[in-house]
Amino acid sequence: MVLLALILLTVAAFAFLTVAANPSAAPMKEVWIPGGEFTMGDEEFDDAKPLHKVHVDGFWMDETEVTNEQFAEFVRQAGYVTIAERKPRPEDFPPWRREKLQEPLLAGSLVFAPEKIPLGQVCLSCEDWWDYRPGACWRHPEGSGSDLRGREKHPVVHVAWEDAAAYARWAGKRLPTEAEWERAARGGVERKRYYWGDELRPGGQWMANIWQGRFPKDNRADDGFPGTAPVKSFPPNAYGLYDMAGNVWEWCADWYRPDYYAVSPKNNPQGPESSFDPDGRGEPKRVQRGGSFLCSENYCSRYRAGSRGQGEPKAGLCHTGFRCVRSAR
Repeated sequence: MVLLALILLTVAAFAFLTVAANPSAAPMKEVWIPGGEFTMGDEEFDDAKPLHKVHVDGFWMDETEVTNEQFAEFVRQAGYVTIAERKPRPEDFPPWRREKLQEPLLAGSLVFAPEKIPLGQVCLSCEDWWDYRPGACWRHPEGSGSDLRGREKHPVVHVAWEDAAAYARWAGKRLPTEAEWERAARGGVERKRYYWGDELRPGGQWMANIWQGRFPKDNRADDGFPGTAPVKSFPPNAYGLYDMAGNVWEWCADWYRPDYYAVSPKNNPQGPESSFDPDGRGEPKRVQRGGSFLCSENYCSRYRAGSRGQGEPKAGLCHTGFRCVRSAR
């Protein structure tokens, strides 16, 4: 019996060391975000006005966006299947999209595809440069023929809001409120365009993974990344958080309304009770923050610290990811 117990202890110890040595199983490093008051919003965007004072309590935030290897560990342990991997049903789509559906309905997601745009054509809608690809999901970012080799430390993409929330619950965390996200992104730098200051490229240095060139056809990739970049490829903010601008959009807990800032409470705002997007087609939206590698000066400069984005909770795109937070108590 003693020998059996020693064998079991040895096996358990070996298993523990194996998991601990596996970087995909390593816990996410968290950064403490001190509570305090800051000025929230950006006067250059209609849905980010008015500027208003907000106080949030201190909390812990993931140092980086959740990576492919970290999300893979969640999927392995929880047996989770993302929305993009599930066979869709007609009722899963808003009415205006159902008439465009083609049988058979296959699991997949939207991928940025500017090659769809004929040379010289003026893009009248962002739908012009998106392509629904069967098989596209977090495992296959560009579609069924792609994989994650060499992208283990890139942020996970094609995750819908529900997928991100499921990961957060599994990790014992939650998605940040929009106010928490902006407090963290600013890093204590008040009323600046970007979390590093007012200049996009201080000293000629790219500070975030964004689009260089004229969107959507000319992508020079001057920063070295035509798509997502490995986390920590760019300098952190003053709190030690990476990629709070660019790389991928990050889901927040809040419902989206463009008029919420006018009625937002000062202390720990949780967002509106429901969603409304006057530029949408009736679908509820959740807030996204930070911009992505597809944001450019000529089209979408929402990598600015106080700007906002939004997305359908059941849709994950090739430039949408997330990070989590944990309350102090």
